[in-house]
Formats: sequence, structure tokens, C-alpha cells
Amino acid sequence: MILNRGSALRASYRPRCRQTLLAAIFLAAVLTPQTWAQTCLSAGDMDSGTRSALENAGRRYFEMTARGDVASLRQNAIPSLANDFSGVENAVKENQANFASAQGTPRPPFLLQEPGTAPPQRAEFFCGVFGASGQTSNSAVFVISNLAPGKYGIVIVDVPTGKGTYTLSFVLEQVGTDWKLGGFYARPAQVAGHDSNWFIQRARDFKAKGQIHNAFFYYREAGELMAAVPFMSTLATDKLYDEAQAAQPTDLPTNGPVDLPAAGGKTYKVTTIFPLTVGNDLDLVVKYQYPDVSNTGQTFQENIAVIKALVAKYPELREAFAGVVARAVEPSGRDYGTLLPMKDVK
Repeated sequence: MILNRGSALRASYRPRCRQTLLAAIFLAAVLTPQTWAQTCLSAGDMDSGTRSALENAGRRYFEMTARGDVASLRQNAIPSLANDFSGVENAVKENQANFASAQGTPRPPFLLQEPGTAPPQRAEFFCGVFGASGQTSNSAVFVISNLAPGKYGIVIVDVPTGKGTYTLSFVLEQVGTDWKLGGFYARPAQVAGHDSNWFIQRARDFKAKGQIHNAFFYYREAGELMAAVPFMSTLATDKLYDEAQAAQPTDLPTNGPVDLPAAGGKTYKVTTIFPLTVGNDLDLVVKYQYPDVSNTGQTFQENIAVIKALVAKYPELREAFAGVVARAVEPSGRDYGTLLPMKDVK
């Protein structure tokens, strides 16, 4: 089903470090049997009063974010988010310099209604117009788990800044006559001035040259830039998923760790590889299993060995990335990372 493809797309793209995902009312979507109890209204289907209320709430919360007014945001948050607000606070501080002089423009909002008396394991909201083959350009699907019964608004604000375009998305829950803050997502829509369409074209160019690893990673980056929130799929994300899957290499750790041979007869267990923006650079992150990272000097040397081994195995990466970040991860989850610019990988 198209919905499942969209969900898989969201799961396949790793979140970048500077993207903050805070949704006290949301848990990760899981693929379980479909339920049709939920309803969704796009902007053209809802009454003008509700649409205006959602758009005005989005503008108001954007203005609070641009001012760095964390206290007001927290005052207007639902209790579960207000009680654990450090992530939102950090995201506001991280983005305030970019947002302070920017003008945010809300997109047409969505209204999600979850009936019943208990949260369903999986809620699916089909918004807009669907054709015989699934989604159209005027539709969107939201897949959310364990969503408490109630009314929710999704407001996505486009924010052009001097450092590129961002999206600031709010998940709002109706409490009485107010729309309270329930989720906060700040994400760049561009990297070094390049949007998702640029990365898609670059991915196609890499694929045409036989550089399938570069192609796949650039498709992933395009997906990160395209999605304002990770639990939403559109016709565009569905098409991108299909195109990315056709280019997915078989030797990446998508279904479990893979071996990475290195110098001196060593072999490392790589658990994940994904692109990451650092400033204006696009780097590649590789995580691998390591027993103990407490000896940082030794771990640093292991990280360098992993970086060199990865680039030796996939020399095409030199053309696509400014550097490689290796992160040694011990069983406890603690990790230690090292960045090596590509020009220094010998």
C-alpha cells in the first residue's frame, strides 16, 4: 500500500543531529492492521473559523520561537510536553538566530480527529483527495501511534532565512477553545542552498555513473529535506521512496550489521551509515560496534581506521561528501565520534 511505502520511507531516513523531534503525544509509527475510525480535514474542507484559529496559533508560536520566548511556549504546551521541555528549549535556542528576523508563512493546516475513549495502537489520517492509484498532489497521510482521543492540528510554517529555508512545524491539541502546543519540529529545507529537488537530481546523476552508494545517500538526504514532519507522507515522498528503493545497494547495514574489513586484518561491525549536514557541509556518518569507548585516545584511532576503511571500500564517497564521521558505539549506547575531512583521508 502507498501508506506503508510512505511509512517505510520515514523509517529509512535517519534523523540528523540538529533536527529536533519533540512530540509528547506521538510515538514512532508501526505497521499494524489498518483502522478507518480517524478523520482528517484539509484546509479547504474545514470551516473558516477553525482554519483561522490554527493558522493564528501557528503564527503566534512561530513568533514566540523567533523571540526565544521559551517561557510562553511552555505555558501554552500540553502538560506532558511542558513537563519535559528541555528539547524544545534547546531547539528554540539553536534556531533563534536564524528565525529572529525572518517572516514565517503558515501552509494550509490539517485538522486530525481521533474519536473513541482510548488511544489506538495505530491511527491513520487520510487528508485531501485520493485517486484510484492512491495519493494525489492534493493529499497527505499521517500515521501516528497511541494518539489520545481528541482534535489535533498540524501547522507547517515556511521560514526563509539568510541561511536557507526552514520549516517549523507545530502539532497542536485542542483544549477547550485553545490550541495547545503538543509537538515541535524545526527542520532545514535546504543544505548549503540546495533543496530536495537538487539532491534528487544529484542522486540520479550518481546513479547514471554507477555510483549507487552516493545515489542512495543523496536520495536519503532529499527525503530528509522534503519531509516537514516524519509521520507525514505525500505523493512526492511516495515517489521518492520508490525511486530510492530502486537504487538501494545490497551491502549496506539496512537489515543488520555488516562487516567492514580494515587494515591489519581487522574487521568492524558497521550498524548504520547516513548523511549528516554539518554547517554548510554534507558529511557521512558511520556507526560501528565497539566494546568500550572510555579510552578516547584508542577509540579515536579506531575511528580513523574505520573512516579510512570505509572510503577505501567506497572510493566514490570522495566525490559526494566533505568528510566522514565515525562513531564507536559500546553496548551501553555510549559513543565517541571523530570527524575527518575527506581531503585528509589518505
